[in-house]
Amino acid sequence: MSDTQEKRYELIKVALGEAEADLAIINGSVVNVYTTEVEQAAVLIKGDRIAYVGNDTGRAIGPSTRVIDANGKTLIPGLIDGHTHIDGPCSISEIVKYAIAGGTTTIITETSDIGSVLAYEGVVQFLASSQNQPVKVFITAPPMVTLSPVAEEHALTVPQLRKLLRHKDVLGLGEVYWGGVVNGNRRVLDLIAETLRQGKKVEGHSAGATGAKLQAYVSLGISSCHEPISAEEVRERVKLGLFILIREGAVRRELEAISQLKDDDAILNRLAISTDSVAPEQLISGGYMEFVVQKAIDLGFKPIRAIQMATVNVARHFAIDDDIGGIAPGKYADIAIIPDLKNIKAEYVISNGRLVARNGQVLVPPRHHRYPRSLLNTVNLAKEFTANDFAIPAEGRQVKVRLIDQVTNLVTREEFIDMPVTDGQLKADAGKGILKVAAIERAYGTGKRFTGLIKGLGLKQGAVATTDVWDCGDIIAVGADETDMAQAVNRLKELGGGLVVCAAGRIAAEMPFRVAGTISTEPVETLADKFQRIQQAAAGLGANSPNFSLTLAVLPSPAIPFLRICSSGLFNLKSNRFVDLIVE
Repeated sequence: MSDTQEKRYELIKVALGEAEADLAIINGSVVNVYTTEVEQAAVLIKGDRIAYVGNDTGRAIGPSTRVIDANGKTLIPGLIDGHTHIDGPCSISEIVKYAIAGGTTTIITETSDIGSVLAYEGVVQFLASSQNQPVKVFITAPPMVTLSPVAEEHALTVPQLRKLLRHKDVLGLGEVYWGGVVNGNRRVLDLIAETLRQGKKVEGHSAGATGAKLQAYVSLGISSCHEPISAEEVRERVKLGLFILIREGAVRRELEAISQLKDDDAILNRLAISTDSVAPEQLISGGYMEFVVQKAIDLGFKPIRAIQMATVNVARHFAIDDDIGGIAPGKYADIAIIPDLKNIKAEYVISNGRLVARNGQVLVPPRHHRYPRSLLNTVNLAKEFTANDFAIPAEGRQVKVRLIDQVTNLVTREEFIDMPVTDGQLKADAGKGILKVAAIERAYGTGKRFTGLIKGLGLKQGAVATTDVWDCGDIIAVGADETDMAQAVNRLKELGGGLVVCAAGRIAAEMPFRVAGTISTEPVETLADKFQRIQQAAAGLGANSPNFSLTLAVLPSPAIPFLRICSSGLFNLKSNRFVDLIVE
């Protein structure tokens, strides 16, 4: 008999009262997410799985059984975050610590941040970091839809994806930006085909797609989307068969807008709630998935519906509901004990059959992963930067230029203006809100870089630079002063990656991201403090974005419209091509 068979046989004996359970939870009300019933029952656990749910425990509770008296409280399945990004800036061990404390026992994460920098090697190492944690961590492989020709050259290949998909903890291909595939990116189309061939999920990202373009995108085999920002967009996508994950996290919060669907059972069966990334300050002040479920309840979702959207609905979507998502025989013993259905505050958390937290105190600490040296040296700049490296040569007395207009915290558009040429160059003009913006390739040491112009960021002086950007291995630096831009970039190299704010020749604030230039090794509490200092320093220079580091991070991403930048130049997502800075 195999080890797995032996463990299953032990479950049988416990269920029949012929052997003692390792752990028993008694006198609790069990939420059945399959029928929406709540029933008084005991839960018997053997090893890492549930053996029995009911009131006839027989002789299964014996002298060696650990007993938790729920004392009339409510048992719910361990919570699942079905779409997030935990490959930065917090380390996985820090995220897991907060997950454990609040009742989240499964995390399904994208790997696009570390994948964009280090492709296959980065994903493999991140997968290794997620193993043998007190909670389950599943990943999706990054399709690496990118504007950057350098990132595209090093992107995930079909043979590499095939290796990843063989791993039981790789559930499929991560969010595929619709524009890239509808416009015919052959490599990404091949990745989609391979994922479907392996019987795994292809996750979607359909922001801005409507009508025939949306249907063309879905026809590729896309299974889900986490981008709807209104009830109408949710309905449109559910009608096409998509599973929808509503965001309530660091980047976007749409749960309130979607709450008008709270009584639509047909829609709710195809709905989940997720974070799409969680910021350090949110972990500290509100927690992890318990915060999201609680907010859904406070917005009027029926409590059991809210719990379903963070448990069984997610598990069914990813076809892992045979193992997780509910409290039932044979499932992994992932359970949170809460005061009542309207109060998602975990008093006990059981993960894989172990009591891992009690009253917010972590009892089983997460495993800290030691990354190889190759992931700690990813700011590969061949030279020390000077102000001259951000010069924009131009001829004549005046030229018309195309600049990035930052119209919201995330969205840009293009604007054309006439600019004077001074000493053969185009200069930043902070008085008119015009700054320089540079993208510098740093992952593969190609030396490629590009400097353009941007308005709408508000900086009056100084510079800010970051290695933590979306969808390519570039540094993004913006500034009113080229010398400060150079100092910020050089400091990033010294740190091995991170965020730096410079002004008047000095470092005003900084934080290191040593792992791949996207992941910090510092505690969440330290990160929250440093992010606040970064934001305050940028605001002190005039920055008007409420999250300036995020605004910079998305500038190279094809996920958000519509004039973007990378080390190869300016890219217009509407025309799907690189465009000139100087137009005449």
